[in-house]
Amino acid sequence: MQSWPLLSLLIWLPILGGALTLMLGNGRPQAARWLALATALLTFVLSIPLFTAFDYANAGMQFVESKQWIPTYDIMYRLGADGISIALIGLTTLTTVLVLIGAWGSIDKRVSQYVAAFLLLEGLMIGVFCALDAMLFYVFFEGMLIPMFLIIGVWGGPRRVYASIKFFLYTFLGSVFMLVGLVYLYLKGGSWQLPDLTALPLTAQEQMWLFFAFLVAFAVKVPMFPVHTWLPDAHVEAPTGGSVILAAIMLKIGGYGFLRFTLPIVPDAGHEYAWVVIALSLIAVVYIGLVALVQDDMKKLIAYSSVSHMGFVTLGTFIAFSLVREDGNFDAARLGLQGGMVQMISHGFISGALFSCVGVLYDRVHSRMIKDYGGVANTMPWFATFMVLFAMANSGLPGTSGFVGEFMVILASFQAHPLLAFTAAITLILGAAYTLWLVKRVIFGEVANAHVAELEDINPREAIVLGVFAVGVLLIGLWPKPLTDLMEPSIAQLASQLAATKL
Repeated sequence: MQSWPLLSLLIWLPILGGALTLMLGNGRPQAARWLALATALLTFVLSIPLFTAFDYANAGMQFVESKQWIPTYDIMYRLGADGISIALIGLTTLTTVLVLIGAWGSIDKRVSQYVAAFLLLEGLMIGVFCALDAMLFYVFFEGMLIPMFLIIGVWGGPRRVYASIKFFLYTFLGSVFMLVGLVYLYLKGGSWQLPDLTALPLTAQEQMWLFFAFLVAFAVKVPMFPVHTWLPDAHVEAPTGGSVILAAIMLKIGGYGFLRFTLPIVPDAGHEYAWVVIALSLIAVVYIGLVALVQDDMKKLIAYSSVSHMGFVTLGTFIAFSLVREDGNFDAARLGLQGGMVQMISHGFISGALFSCVGVLYDRVHSRMIKDYGGVANTMPWFATFMVLFAMANSGLPGTSGFVGEFMVILASFQAHPLLAFTAAITLILGAAYTLWLVKRVIFGEVANAHVAELEDINPREAIVLGVFAVGVLLIGLWPKPLTDLMEPSIAQLASQLAATKL
């Protein structure tokens, strides 16, 4: 479709940029910042042709690249992207630019290593979203743990070592189950290629074991209840940039894995055990929302909020099985899958923005505790405007991106069973409760202490970061059609794969 390897450029340009940034050493922090930002901006610009050259009517993989990698085991360097991949790649390239701008003044130790870690992480995450070889996917999937492990462990808070080791162990041990499943599929079918794995005939028992192997790996990444406990610790201890990337991009990789592996490879087991994922999703939506209500740390509250909102992604994804298999309702199934994907992109903007807001306050007061704030609107009116907008989006206010995906999932759930929709809709009440209570205590009221009275409003650099997030939140909220049109052919093909039995 194009004469130059666009996907490879998007993967390896930031990795190369990260290596060059490391070579600058710690003696030239400004040069490292500018080189990293230039690399991230160039990567973002190179991602734009994915949208302009994409054939919106084609459900198949586009921009395909294929090279032999390890011929002995038939492992290939094979890349491709459909509408789902492209939406997530665009989110990744944009968010990385914003993270590097946001960290410009707040990180002053080992600057070259810090920005290099984000560039390496960007390349590896893009690799996850466009790998068409299962072993290549696994390499990128595991590789991205290393930069994030270092970001939390080196530049994090007082308990950073504990949080980084917990993050690594949870995510690494979960993905070991996926590796066992992938090796089994290779030994059975002789191929690592995703289309071959999708076409591979599997018995009910084989599908069951593979389903739970994939479930463990991707549930940890989402993260789903009850394997979510690493996330609050990781968020609280991570620097602001680490929290933004973790919430905006890395959590989406679990949802992406379900769409790429679980749904098409083990459709019968997916239908049989969808109730497990739906039950865990509803627990996350309701119970974790209640947990968020009692938090006194802003970062912890937003972290638990992420678990609750990501429950909508897995609910919309797995509700599609009963809609297709039992009701024959393909339109509702597509609505659920589409809602899950819109929720992923929307949550990327909203959670990234909220963690950026906490970072703005932390840079000034050096506290994340809600009790240390109050009346911020009196001294930081522009900041307060942005934070209230993002809080409204997090509550699911119509006109913001937070409403669109959740509403689509609730609509699809209602067609499966009204009780599911009612339970899922509780999160809109809980989300409003914990988010608006946070805003009331931090933004409004009388100025609580001398630190808040002396605060200065956001500077132009911070305004750029929060402004771009705000545009994304409002654009998807008011005009989601470009995003849904981009993903619709791939979603429709996925819905048809759910209906096809391998038994």
